[in-house]
Amino acid sequence: MTVKRKNFILHSEWSPAGDQPKAIEKLTAGIMRGDRYQTLLGVTGSGKTYTMANVITRINRPSLVLAHNKTLAAQLYSEFKAFFPENAVHYFVSYYDYYQPEAYIPSNDTYIEKDASVNERIERLRLAATKALIERRDVIVVASVSCIYGLGERQNYEDVIFRFSIGESYELRNFMEKLIANYYARNDISPLPGTFRVRGDTIEIFPAYSESGIRISFYDEQIDRIDSFDLVNGRSTEKLEEASIFPAKHYVTQDDAIEKAIPLIESEMAEAVKDFESTGKLLESQRISMRTRYDMEMLKEVGYCSGIENYSRHLDGRNEGEPPGTLLDFFPDDFLMIVDESHITLPQVRGMLNGDRARKIVLVENGFRLKSCLDNRPLHWDEFLAHFKQAVFISATPGDWEIQKSTQLVEQIIRPTGVVDPEVEILPATTQVDDLIDKLRMITEKGERAIVITLTKKSSEDLSDYLSELRFRVKYIHSELNAFERAELIRDLRGGKIQILVGINLLREGMDLPEVSLVAILDADREGYLRSQRSLIQIMGRAARNTNGRVILYADSITKSIEFSVDETIRRRKLQMVYNEKHGITPENIKKKVINLLPEELLTAYPTDSSGSIRLKTSSNEVSYSQQELERMMWEAVEKLDFEKAAQIRDILAEGTPGNKFAAINRNSGKGKYPRRHRR
Repeated sequence: MTVKRKNFILHSEWSPAGDQPKAIEKLTAGIMRGDRYQTLLGVTGSGKTYTMANVITRINRPSLVLAHNKTLAAQLYSEFKAFFPENAVHYFVSYYDYYQPEAYIPSNDTYIEKDASVNERIERLRLAATKALIERRDVIVVASVSCIYGLGERQNYEDVIFRFSIGESYELRNFMEKLIANYYARNDISPLPGTFRVRGDTIEIFPAYSESGIRISFYDEQIDRIDSFDLVNGRSTEKLEEASIFPAKHYVTQDDAIEKAIPLIESEMAEAVKDFESTGKLLESQRISMRTRYDMEMLKEVGYCSGIENYSRHLDGRNEGEPPGTLLDFFPDDFLMIVDESHITLPQVRGMLNGDRARKIVLVENGFRLKSCLDNRPLHWDEFLAHFKQAVFISATPGDWEIQKSTQLVEQIIRPTGVVDPEVEILPATTQVDDLIDKLRMITEKGERAIVITLTKKSSEDLSDYLSELRFRVKYIHSELNAFERAELIRDLRGGKIQILVGINLLREGMDLPEVSLVAILDADREGYLRSQRSLIQIMGRAARNTNGRVILYADSITKSIEFSVDETIRRRKLQMVYNEKHGITPENIKKKVINLLPEELLTAYPTDSSGSIRLKTSSNEVSYSQQELERMMWEAVEKLDFEKAAQIRDILAEGTPGNKFAAINRNSGKGKYPRRHRR
């Protein structure tokens, strides 16, 4: 198919300033001369995203922006989408809201079956990303490291794309068969993503990757009209001459894939049985035989089995050890890889394969899976590097590997706003809580915000409860909160609903919090991953977007990490102050609109309070839901036979007033208290 070519057009209210012009020129020149690796050492708040947006505009190539978690990826996605509204900016992260992988614990003979909950909205965004990469060149995909996991073979995916145009002849039945081959299901009642419905001589398709539907009208077995239509009101939005329907899922197999795979699976099973019997493992032999035979019967009869991904090597026709198809296969050869917060992201990429393999080897050794399940995996390090020709690593604290491999290290230390790195103060840890309370009172009285960093989840919860009893507006944030809850807490901190946020390490990299003027790090002298020199510099950077920025390290001893991070902060601060004095710059707080961190496409179920939608109560705050979203929730409850919940939502819809609330089950956070000796 023809790939659309369009230039990137950058929209911005400001021009490059500070160190940005120099960084843009150097990085662009490096890419143009063919440098494979470059590193942008940009301090917090120096506008690294804007710098890379300018670089992308100049080189005009498809780009992949890799982040180490969903929240940071969502923020980057929102920023790039604002910079490039006329181009294709997409979001690709893991679509699991909850994921429990299959596992076995030999010590107590416990088998854990795979359990997962898929987020349909994220799946839609993932499908939209691959569609854009096939159709056009002006594409930026912001992805988490989940993009190196097996996605399916690109060729199989492209082979089943269904293209049609006005004037082509199709029997209605044949047209529907084409849609079914693309993993669409007929549903004449409920227009869900990945379905189609038939009304006389008209077929309406609800693509799995789009917010618009496709309506095809036939006349005497000939396509008479094609329209794009609004999914809510059904009105036509655009008349089309031709259209393409992409598969409703990424993992696509060839028509005869199962037929070809069955003998290979059976042969591997026979070999596994023989190996187990030869070593006297009769239980494991019987287990692998029974499980595999059951899976083969399911594949023959219904074309699917639980854990089908473990047979992907045979279904894809790959040889042992061959890499799986991933999102990276959808990019053209000349795409640019941008690795944000590379000191965290790259180690994640390196470590993913070993973690996945260690779990599966236990399953193989105990007869739960065939050895071929090991080829359903993420890319290993060398395979990952082989997928791209050029990369830019971005971090305020780049790792040793990036520095060694990069042909040039570009520093971006001067902020466009003139804000300098925060002052750092080291205070005793023995009285850290009492001293912290005094500091927090001074900060909150001025209407500013604070971040407090603890070492454990439990201590963040306990400290949050303790400060709350002292009438601070405070919440804790850690990994047990889902992406929606974390995004909402960060938005509430910026908006002023929360004065203080207590966390562990989720607040280190990439979060833009210009309202925060105080960062307090408890137990800063506990040398380790959470208090390493890179971690400390990143944490201290949270106060570097405010002219009153200040960092307090509570420590009873000066570790090497503390010494290095403080010295580096002082070095940068001096350079920034000299620049400001030379150019007559008066520092100004970074001004940034308070927005949701999650993509707008995911916020139909989590819109802002100002939307006027019906408000529902969650575990920590109130959340607005649109009428359309409430209707969807009501019908989902009906499908799950949860008629009580469906009736409650129905009553709210009937009343139709924004003030009504629907009580959800509150999270049991296992709250503890700080010792009474800390109280006043």
